Amino acid sequence: MLIDKRIAAFDSLGNFLSQFGQDSILKKDNIPFNEPFFDLFKTQINKAKYFNGWFTEDNILYAFENWSLLLNNNTLNKWVSTYSLNNKKVNTIAVIMAGNIPLVGFHDFLSVLISGNNLIVKQSSNDKHFLPLIAKYLEYVEPDFKGKIQFTEDRLKKFDAVIATGSNNTSRYFDYYFNKYPNIIRQNRNAISVLCGDESDTELQDLGEDIFRYFGLGCRSVAKVFVPKNYNFDKLFKNIYSFKRLIQYKKYENNYTYNKAVYLMSKFNILENGFLLLKEDPSYASPIATLFYEYYDDLDQLKQRFEIDKEQIQCIVSNQEIKEEIAFGETQKPKLWDYADGVDTLKFLQEL
Repeated sequence: MLIDKRIAAFDSLGNFLSQFGQDSILKKDNIPFNEPFFDLFKTQINKAKYFNGWFTEDNILYAFENWSLLLNNNTLNKWVSTYSLNNKKVNTIAVIMAGNIPLVGFHDFLSVLISGNNLIVKQSSNDKHFLPLIAKYLEYVEPDFKGKIQFTEDRLKKFDAVIATGSNNTSRYFDYYFNKYPNIIRQNRNAISVLCGDESDTELQDLGEDIFRYFGLGCRSVAKVFVPKNYNFDKLFKNIYSFKRLIQYKKYENNYTYNKAVYLMSKFNILENGFLLLKEDPSYASPIATLFYEYYDDLDQLKQRFEIDKEQIQCIVSNQEIKEEIAFGETQKPKLWDYADGVDTLKFLQEL
């Protein structure tokens, strides 16, 4: 199957997913195979929270909407244009997926198939219902995908390379078990933000989206902010107050209450506003409902530290001309070429 046919299939998938937006779920005309799939997807969206309490309808639709914007002919062609993906050897790639946010493994799924390879997927139990539906839709749109996508809950067998995403603990297991295969092994990383104190209200409101989208469970969720000495947190609290609705979700409230109790019993100095805890801490990874912060004196020294600690950092939100920084509000809207951990997945697949 040539690259043009693969792109056309994912373009059709993008059109299909465009029916599921945050503002509305609206069935459109002229969507291929809409009759057998639209209601299936709608039902699964409604049921998702019963399988995973973190998977709210709003967050699922946010993920669907963002992918629908990326899966179009122009963007897909721009992405693959610098690679040689036609007439390459077909390999079987085993992909072990995380399940922390909806469709978190979709980029690997897309990368393997768009590169012309076969795919064996081992999903997380926390997110195992949407990708099989998407795979079935692709097989309807492009029958040549039949036989190229396999889902398994058993031990992985008969593969040529591995892409695995997990925690720092599971990554050690992955390294041990898969070290004889070509592999990409991902572990914990976090997004951070560097503030100077002069950010606009709009920028801080957008930072709230970076912190709270998916309840802060994503590797691109901002888990820590760096602020100058004497930074006034009142302006930040004021501009993120619209996210107070999160405390209405029982799982989030439980984490907030538990972490607050632990911090108070440990006599840590914390700031809080009823739904977010701010704790001064040198670590990059903060618990749910907690945002770590750290003061800095010199921005250049901070940039040098980020270079040293780059294996712990997924992305940096700032307007301070920091290397590869991204704009406020954009952490959960990565482009196709924004690879997790900075590892070029398509290049890896092309060179097998």
